[in-house]
Amino acid sequence: MSKIKAAIIGTGNIGTDLMLKLERSDRLELTSMIGIDSESDGVQRAKERGLHTFTDGLEDFLENNSDLAEIFFDATAAKAHKHHAKLLEDAGKQALDLTPAAIGPFVVPSVNINQYLQSSNINLITCGGQATIPMVHAVNRVSDVEYAEIVATISSKSAGPGTRENIDEFTETTAKGLEKVGGADRGKAIIVLNPAEPPILMRDTVYALVKEGQMDEEKIKQSIQEMTEVVQSYVPGYTLRTEPLFEGNRVTIFLEIEGAGDYLPKYSGNLDIMTAAAVKVAEEFADHKVQTSTSV
Repeated sequence: MSKIKAAIIGTGNIGTDLMLKLERSDRLELTSMIGIDSESDGVQRAKERGLHTFTDGLEDFLENNSDLAEIFFDATAAKAHKHHAKLLEDAGKQALDLTPAAIGPFVVPSVNINQYLQSSNINLITCGGQATIPMVHAVNRVSDVEYAEIVATISSKSAGPGTRENIDEFTETTAKGLEKVGGADRGKAIIVLNPAEPPILMRDTVYALVKEGQMDEEKIKQSIQEMTEVVQSYVPGYTLRTEPLFEGNRVTIFLEIEGAGDYLPKYSGNLDIMTAAAVKVAEEFADHKVQTSTSV
Protein backbone atom coordinates (compact mmCIF):
# COMPACT_ATOMS: atom_id res chain seq x y z
CA MET A 1 0.00 0.00 0.00
CA SER A 2 1.31 3.45 -0.89
CA LYS A 3 1.87 5.74 2.06
CA ILE A 4 0.27 9.16 2.51
CA LYS A 5 2.72 11.97 3.26
CA ALA A 6 2.36 13.82 6.55
CA ALA A 7 3.93 16.71 8.44
CA ILE A 8 3.97 17.78 12.09
CA ILE A 9 3.56 21.40 13.16
CA GLY A 10 5.21 21.86 16.54
CA THR A 11 8.58 20.43 17.55
CA GLY A 12 8.04 20.19 21.30
CA ASN A 13 7.35 17.11 23.40
CA ILE A 14 4.09 16.15 21.71
CA GLY A 15 5.39 16.73 18.19
CA THR A 16 8.52 14.71 18.92
CA ASP A 17 6.55 11.82 20.41
CA LEU A 18 4.34 11.86 17.32
CA MET A 19 7.42 11.66 15.13
CA LEU A 20 8.59 8.48 16.85
CA LYS A 21 5.14 6.88 16.65
CA LEU A 22 4.81 7.68 12.97
CA GLU A 23 8.06 5.83 12.27
CA ARG A 24 6.12 2.63 12.94
CA SER A 25 3.18 3.43 10.66
CA ASP A 26 2.76 1.37 7.51
CA ARG A 27 0.25 3.87 6.10
CA LEU A 28 1.83 7.26 6.78
CA GLU A 29 5.16 8.70 5.66
CA LEU A 30 6.33 11.54 7.87
CA THR A 31 8.32 13.91 5.69
CA SER A 32 8.58 17.14 7.65
CA MET A 33 8.77 18.82 11.05
CA ILE A 34 7.63 22.45 11.11
CA GLY A 35 8.30 24.81 13.99
CA ILE A 36 9.91 28.05 15.08
CA ASP A 37 12.75 26.84 17.32
CA SER A 38 15.76 25.66 15.33
CA GLU A 39 17.46 24.43 18.51
CA SER A 40 14.62 22.26 19.79
CA ASP A 41 15.28 18.59 20.48
CA GLY A 42 12.50 17.69 18.07
CA VAL A 43 14.22 19.51 15.21
CA GLN A 44 17.56 17.89 16.00
CA ARG A 45 16.03 14.40 16.12
CA ALA A 46 14.18 15.03 12.87
CA LYS A 47 17.42 16.01 11.16
CA GLU A 48 19.09 12.84 12.44
CA ARG A 49 16.29 10.84 10.79
CA GLY A 50 16.69 12.61 7.47
CA LEU A 51 13.39 14.48 7.68
CA HIS A 52 12.85 17.92 6.23
CA THR A 53 12.89 20.56 8.97
CA PHE A 54 11.42 24.05 8.72
CA THR A 55 11.76 26.70 11.42
CA ASP A 56 10.13 29.69 9.74
CA GLY A 57 6.61 28.54 10.47
CA LEU A 58 3.76 27.05 8.48
CA GLU A 59 3.35 29.92 6.02
CA ASP A 60 6.84 29.43 4.64
CA PHE A 61 6.31 25.69 4.34
CA LEU A 62 3.04 25.99 2.42
CA GLU A 63 4.46 28.59 0.05
CA ASN A 64 7.50 26.57 -0.94
CA ASN A 65 7.05 22.90 0.05
CA SER A 66 3.33 22.20 -0.05
CA ASP A 67 3.77 18.94 -1.96
CA LEU A 68 5.63 17.35 0.95
CA ALA A 69 2.47 16.57 2.93
CA GLU A 70 -1.26 15.98 2.62
CA ILE A 71 -2.05 15.46 6.32
CA PHE A 72 -0.83 17.86 9.01
CA PHE A 73 -0.70 17.23 12.76
CA ASP A 74 -0.94 20.48 14.74
CA ALA A 75 0.84 19.98 18.06
CA THR A 76 1.15 23.64 19.01
CA ALA A 77 -1.48 25.54 21.05
CA ALA A 78 -5.12 26.51 20.70
CA LYS A 79 -4.38 30.11 19.69
CA ALA A 80 -1.81 29.04 17.13
CA HIS A 81 -4.12 26.46 15.58
CA LYS A 82 -6.77 29.07 14.88
CA HIS A 83 -4.23 30.69 12.56
CA HIS A 84 -2.94 27.41 11.12
CA ALA A 85 -6.44 26.08 10.39
CA LYS A 86 -7.19 28.83 7.85
CA LEU A 87 -3.83 28.39 6.12
CA LEU A 88 -4.30 24.63 5.80
CA GLU A 89 -7.89 24.93 4.59
CA ASP A 90 -6.85 27.42 1.90
CA ALA A 91 -4.08 25.02 0.83
CA GLY A 92 -6.51 22.08 0.57
CA LYS A 93 -4.81 20.09 3.33
CA GLN A 94 -6.29 17.91 6.08
CA ALA A 95 -5.54 19.04 9.63
CA LEU A 96 -5.49 16.95 12.79
CA ASP A 97 -5.73 19.32 15.72
CA LEU A 98 -4.17 18.14 18.99
CA THR A 99 -4.97 21.45 20.70
CA PRO A 100 -8.28 22.36 22.38
CA ALA A 101 -9.02 25.00 19.72
CA ALA A 102 -12.31 23.20 18.92
CA ILE A 103 -12.56 24.49 15.35
CA GLY A 104 -13.35 21.27 13.53
CA PRO A 105 -15.70 18.44 14.53
CA PHE A 106 -14.81 16.57 17.73
CA VAL A 107 -13.40 13.12 17.02
CA VAL A 108 -12.58 10.15 19.24
CA PRO A 109 -11.30 7.36 16.96
CA SER A 110 -12.98 4.56 18.91
CA VAL A 111 -16.36 6.30 18.66
CA ASN A 112 -16.96 8.41 15.56
CA ILE A 113 -14.01 8.61 13.14
CA ASN A 114 -15.97 7.07 10.26
CA GLN A 115 -18.27 10.11 10.18
CA TYR A 116 -15.43 12.53 9.41
CA LEU A 117 -13.02 10.84 7.01
CA GLN A 118 -13.40 13.66 4.49
CA SER A 119 -13.28 16.56 6.96
CA SER A 120 -10.60 19.16 6.33
CA ASN A 121 -10.03 19.80 10.03
CA ILE A 122 -10.86 17.57 12.98
CA ASN A 123 -10.33 18.25 16.67
CA LEU A 124 -9.01 15.59 19.02
CA ILE A 125 -10.62 17.36 21.99
CA THR A 126 -8.30 16.80 24.99
CA CYS A 127 -6.40 14.02 26.73
CA GLY A 128 -9.20 13.72 29.26
CA GLY A 129 -11.71 13.58 26.43
CA GLN A 130 -9.84 10.85 24.56
CA ALA A 131 -9.67 8.79 27.77
CA THR A 132 -13.19 9.23 29.11
CA ILE A 133 -15.54 9.92 26.19
CA PRO A 134 -15.30 6.28 25.01
CA MET A 135 -16.59 5.16 28.42
CA VAL A 136 -19.49 7.63 28.43
CA HIS A 137 -20.37 6.48 24.92
CA ALA A 138 -20.15 2.85 26.03
CA VAL A 139 -22.70 3.49 28.78
CA ASN A 140 -24.91 5.72 26.64
CA ARG A 141 -25.31 3.15 23.86
CA VAL A 142 -26.97 0.89 26.45
CA SER A 143 -28.72 3.37 28.75
CA ASP A 144 -29.35 7.10 28.16
CA VAL A 145 -26.78 9.18 30.09
CA GLU A 146 -28.40 12.28 31.55
CA TYR A 147 -25.22 13.63 33.14
CA ALA A 148 -21.54 12.72 32.81
CA GLU A 149 -18.76 14.09 34.98
CA ILE A 150 -15.09 13.21 34.60
CA VAL A 151 -12.08 13.92 36.79
CA ALA A 152 -8.74 13.67 34.98
CA THR A 153 -5.74 13.44 37.29
CA ILE A 154 -2.30 13.80 35.74
CA SER A 155 1.21 14.23 37.03
CA SER A 156 2.15 17.90 37.28
CA LYS A 157 5.43 16.95 35.59
CA SER A 158 3.52 15.91 32.48
CA ALA A 159 1.67 19.24 32.30
CA GLY A 160 3.91 21.54 30.29
CA PRO A 161 3.38 25.23 29.50
CA GLY A 162 0.89 24.44 26.73
CA THR A 163 -1.29 22.27 28.99
CA ARG A 164 -1.26 24.86 31.76
CA GLU A 165 -2.04 27.69 29.37
CA ASN A 166 -5.05 25.78 28.04
CA ILE A 167 -6.65 24.70 31.35
CA ASP A 168 -9.83 26.69 30.73
CA GLU A 169 -10.11 25.32 27.20
CA PHE A 170 -9.53 21.81 28.57
CA THR A 171 -12.54 21.91 30.89
CA GLU A 172 -14.85 23.57 28.36
CA THR A 173 -13.84 21.43 25.38
CA THR A 174 -13.90 18.15 27.32
CA ALA A 175 -17.36 18.90 28.70
CA LYS A 176 -18.65 19.61 25.19
CA GLY A 177 -17.06 16.37 23.97
CA LEU A 178 -18.85 14.37 26.66
CA GLU A 179 -22.08 15.69 25.20
CA LYS A 180 -21.40 15.84 21.45
CA VAL A 181 -19.47 12.57 21.13
CA GLY A 182 -20.16 10.71 24.35
CA GLY A 183 -23.89 11.31 24.10
CA ALA A 184 -24.51 12.70 27.59
CA ASP A 185 -27.27 15.25 27.96
CA ARG A 186 -24.95 17.34 30.14
CA GLY A 187 -21.23 17.04 30.78
CA LYS A 188 -18.68 18.44 33.20
CA ALA A 189 -14.88 18.05 33.29
CA ILE A 190 -12.35 18.63 36.06
CA ILE A 191 -8.56 18.37 35.79
CA VAL A 192 -6.18 17.82 38.71
CA LEU A 193 -2.41 18.33 38.46
CA ASN A 194 -0.86 16.02 41.06
CA PRO A 195 2.66 16.98 42.27
CA ALA A 196 3.38 13.56 43.82
CA GLU A 197 6.87 12.06 43.56
CA PRO A 198 7.47 9.72 41.93
CA PRO A 199 5.06 11.00 39.27
CA ILE A 200 1.73 9.19 39.06
CA LEU A 201 0.23 7.67 35.93
CA MET A 202 -2.77 9.39 34.38
CA ARG A 203 -5.96 8.37 36.16
CA ASP A 204 -9.50 9.24 35.19
CA THR A 205 -12.77 8.78 37.03
CA VAL A 206 -16.00 8.77 35.04
CA TYR A 207 -19.39 9.30 36.68
CA ALA A 208 -22.42 8.64 34.48
CA LEU A 209 -26.01 9.11 35.63
CA VAL A 210 -28.46 7.16 33.49
CA LYS A 211 -32.19 7.73 33.25
CA GLU A 212 -34.29 6.13 35.93
CA GLY A 213 -35.38 2.63 35.04
CA GLN A 214 -32.77 2.18 32.29
CA MET A 215 -29.91 0.67 34.31
CA ASP A 216 -28.81 -2.66 32.81
CA GLU A 217 -25.63 -3.58 34.68
CA GLU A 218 -24.62 -6.61 32.64
CA LYS A 219 -25.06 -4.93 29.27
CA ILE A 220 -23.24 -1.84 30.48
CA LYS A 221 -20.34 -3.94 31.80
CA GLN A 222 -20.10 -5.73 28.47
CA SER A 223 -20.24 -2.46 26.54
CA ILE A 224 -17.49 -0.95 28.71
CA GLN A 225 -15.27 -4.00 28.25
CA GLU A 226 -15.75 -3.99 24.48
CA MET A 227 -14.92 -0.29 24.28
CA THR A 228 -11.84 -0.76 26.46
CA GLU A 229 -10.50 -3.33 24.03
CA VAL A 230 -11.08 -1.01 21.08
CA VAL A 231 -9.16 1.83 22.74
CA GLN A 232 -6.39 -0.57 23.75
CA SER A 233 -5.89 -1.45 20.07
CA TYR A 234 -4.22 1.96 19.60
CA VAL A 235 -3.43 2.90 23.25
CA PRO A 236 -2.01 -0.31 24.79
CA GLY A 237 -1.58 1.30 28.22
CA TYR A 238 -5.29 2.07 28.58
CA THR A 239 -6.79 -0.05 31.36
CA LEU A 240 -9.75 -0.36 33.71
CA ARG A 241 -8.47 -0.20 37.27
CA THR A 242 -11.50 -2.00 38.70
CA GLU A 243 -14.87 -3.33 37.65
CA PRO A 244 -17.44 -0.55 37.10
CA LEU A 245 -19.37 0.39 40.23
CA PHE A 246 -23.16 0.61 40.17
CA GLU A 247 -25.08 2.67 42.75
CA GLY A 248 -28.72 3.39 41.97
CA ASN A 249 -28.70 5.06 38.57
CA ARG A 250 -24.98 5.99 38.71
CA VAL A 251 -22.12 4.15 37.02
CA THR A 252 -18.56 4.91 38.15
CA ILE A 253 -15.60 3.87 36.01
CA PHE A 254 -11.94 4.06 37.03
CA LEU A 255 -9.27 4.29 34.34
CA GLU A 256 -5.49 4.37 34.22
CA ILE A 257 -3.35 5.27 31.21
CA GLU A 258 0.33 4.40 30.98
CA GLY A 259 2.29 5.93 28.14
CA ALA A 260 4.22 3.87 25.60
CA GLY A 261 7.49 5.58 26.52
CA ASP A 262 8.38 6.49 22.92
CA TYR A 263 9.70 9.97 23.76
CA LEU A 264 7.63 10.99 26.73
CA PRO A 265 7.98 9.30 30.14
CA LYS A 266 5.55 6.45 30.76
CA TYR A 267 3.76 8.50 33.42
CA SER A 268 2.75 10.99 30.69
CA GLY A 269 -0.22 8.93 29.60
CA ASN A 270 -2.18 12.17 29.18
CA LEU A 271 0.11 13.22 26.34
CA ASP A 272 0.60 9.72 24.94
CA ILE A 273 -3.12 9.10 24.48
CA MET A 274 -3.33 12.24 22.34
CA THR A 275 -0.47 11.28 20.04
CA ALA A 276 -1.71 7.67 19.79
CA ALA A 277 -5.22 8.85 18.92
CA ALA A 278 -3.80 11.28 16.35
CA VAL A 279 -1.88 8.50 14.59
CA LYS A 280 -4.98 6.27 14.61
CA VAL A 281 -7.13 8.99 13.02
CA ALA A 282 -4.47 9.87 10.44
CA GLU A 283 -4.15 6.22 9.44
CA GLU A 284 -7.91 6.07 8.92
CA PHE A 285 -7.61 9.23 6.79
CA ALA A 286 -4.81 7.60 4.79
CA ASP A 287 -6.82 4.41 4.19
CA HIS A 288 -9.76 6.50 3.00
CA LYS A 289 -7.56 8.52 0.63
CA VAL A 290 -6.05 5.37 -0.89
CA GLN A 291 -9.44 3.66 -1.27
CA THR A 292 -10.94 6.78 -2.85
CA SER A 293 -8.08 7.17 -5.32
CA THR A 294 -8.14 3.51 -6.38
CA SER A 295 -11.91 3.47 -6.89
CA VAL A 296 -11.87 6.45 -9.27
